[in-house]
Amino acid sequence: MNADSFSLQFLSPQGESRRLAPVFDSDFPGVSFLSKALSAREAGTFARQIAQSTVPLWWRPAGAPPFPSAGARCWADEIENPTGSDTCGIAFPVSLEHGRSGVMAFAGNSIVIDEAGLCDVHARCFALFGEVAKQRLQDCAKVLPVSKREIECLRLTASGMTSEDIASSLGLSVHTANQYLTNSTHKLNAVNRIHAVAKALRSGLID
Repeated sequence: MNADSFSLQFLSPQGESRRLAPVFDSDFPGVSFLSKALSAREAGTFARQIAQSTVPLWWRPAGAPPFPSAGARCWADEIENPTGSDTCGIAFPVSLEHGRSGVMAFAGNSIVIDEAGLCDVHARCFALFGEVAKQRLQDCAKVLPVSKREIECLRLTASGMTSEDIASSLGLSVHTANQYLTNSTHKLNAVNRIHAVAKALRSGLID
C-alpha cells in the first residue's frame, strides 16, 4: 500500500466520551504524530465516525488527487482530514464480536490502493486487531495497579512538565513527584518515564 506510517488504536467503551487510545504504531516504543493526531480531543468527530460504521475512511490534503482507485472509492468514504496535516491517510474500523473496537490507520502521500487491496487490507486489519486485543488482555493482567496520583504525574509529564513543575502543580515536594514517576515506571514495566508515558497513553490510563 506504500504507507509511511501506521497506528492501531482502541476506541473507548460505550458510555464514555468517544476517544481513541494508541496501542502501537510505526514509532514504537514512542508515539507517532498520526497516533497523537487521531487520539487528540479535537479528533472526537473521527472517533465517532469509527464507532458508527466499519466502512473504511480516507482523507487527503486540499487539492490533492484521490489515491484510492475508482472501484475502491465505491467501498470507502472520504472524510475531512482528521490529522490537520498535509498527508493522505486511510483508516479501517475494526472490532471484535462482543468486545473491543478500534481502528487501524495508515498515512503517507504515496499510498495506492485498489478495490481488491482495500478488502485484503481490511481483512488483515481485523485479524491483527484480534491478536493485539488478546495480547492486551494478557498484558493488563500482569500490570500492577497504578494509583490516581501516579496517573496525574504521568499525565503532567505527557504535557511536557518537569518534576519541579509537577511538584508545584500538585503541591508536592520534588522528591515525592519523582517517587510517583518512578513507581509508575516500574508498575508499567517501562525503561524510563518517557516510555511509561507512551505505555500509559496506549493503555488508556492517560489521554
